[in-house]
Amino acid sequence: MGMLVTAGLLVTATPDGPVRDGAVLVGEGLIRAAGPRERVEALAPPGTPRHDYPGGTLLPGLINCHVHLVFDASMDGMGKVREADDLSLFLGMADRARRLLDSGVTTVRDLGDRGGLSLRLRDAIAAGLLRGPRVLAAGPPLTVPGGHCWYLGGEVGDEAALRAAVRARAEQGADLVKLMVSGGQTTSGGAGMSESQFTPEQVRATVEEAHRLGLPVAAHAHGTEAIAASAAAGVDTIEHCTWLTGDAYDPREDVAALIASRGIAVCPTTSPGWRAMARWIGEERAALLQSRLPWMRDLGVRLVMGTDAGLPGSVFDDFAGSFTLYEELGFSHERIIEMATADAADALGIGGETGRIAEGLRADLLVTDGDALTGVEALRRPLLVVKDGVAHVPPPRPE
Repeated sequence: MGMLVTAGLLVTATPDGPVRDGAVLVGEGLIRAAGPRERVEALAPPGTPRHDYPGGTLLPGLINCHVHLVFDASMDGMGKVREADDLSLFLGMADRARRLLDSGVTTVRDLGDRGGLSLRLRDAIAAGLLRGPRVLAAGPPLTVPGGHCWYLGGEVGDEAALRAAVRARAEQGADLVKLMVSGGQTTSGGAGMSESQFTPEQVRATVEEAHRLGLPVAAHAHGTEAIAASAAAGVDTIEHCTWLTGDAYDPREDVAALIASRGIAVCPTTSPGWRAMARWIGEERAALLQSRLPWMRDLGVRLVMGTDAGLPGSVFDDFAGSFTLYEELGFSHERIIEMATADAADALGIGGETGRIAEGLRADLLVTDGDALTGVEALRRPLLVVKDGVAHVPPPRPE
């Protein structure tokens, strides 16, 4: 049995634009029709169950392009992962996946777990054993010995080891490869955020091996040189893209132009707690780093939404909370929605399946309370979540 979902505003994330008083007809897990309510209603078979939200916005299910389900967003999340057994980690991951779905996220890309737990969770959700979003899983990220997130199990020492690790991920059924091209702030003793962990030749070899096996590559890159090496190697997405050299902000227009010309998507990983983060690192420095977002947009770089959920303060049940930064920076509300739906789907290679409201695509839908084209705050109030045609009314989000 399908369903009819109607709302005061339909945002399809397609060139057709928004529709006032719109509807979507769902059947067998797919979108059968979408558009003005009266037209779509006429196509619904008699007795079709319906969900009506005259004061809400109906849009594609959200896509969070960067999460770590293995971490719990606490200040000691990394330490907990190093101490916990696999069963405890898996149960926590399952709970966090459920919270993501409740917040309107119907697809996530997990960019680093321990021991391939995200692949097991992906399969359990796909089999209907657990409730959660569709998961694209990388498994343990590739890093140098003792490097960023080494304790997740992805340490590799040289080019041969990199290629072997890529092959192993393909054999294990990973959806992509995550490469820690630069260091990070959450791992003590290794390379700093602005320092590269791999040479340009090693990055290129990783991409070559992954693409040969049909796997995309997501490059963790805070440093400007790491960003440049990732772009030159032809990675599929660049995560963080913070443009750091030493302690200085160092954006390079020629590298940004290369990223744009190659169609590489950038996921800046904005936390829902970005305001607190700004206070922690200093408002002036935060404003400088935030300025890279409109700067890259204006240079034609494709930006997509992700939160680094699981890191301290980056919670799993408030994806839309990260959108408020883009709103303050002057991004249009329609553009923000596209970055978290259609553009995200295209960047992850699943644009032919989801990310838009169009006939024949998966019925991944979200209804929010209020007009999402007048303020992203409406996106923080989900009323109905539909994934693969299965409807779920989420519990109210705690204030």
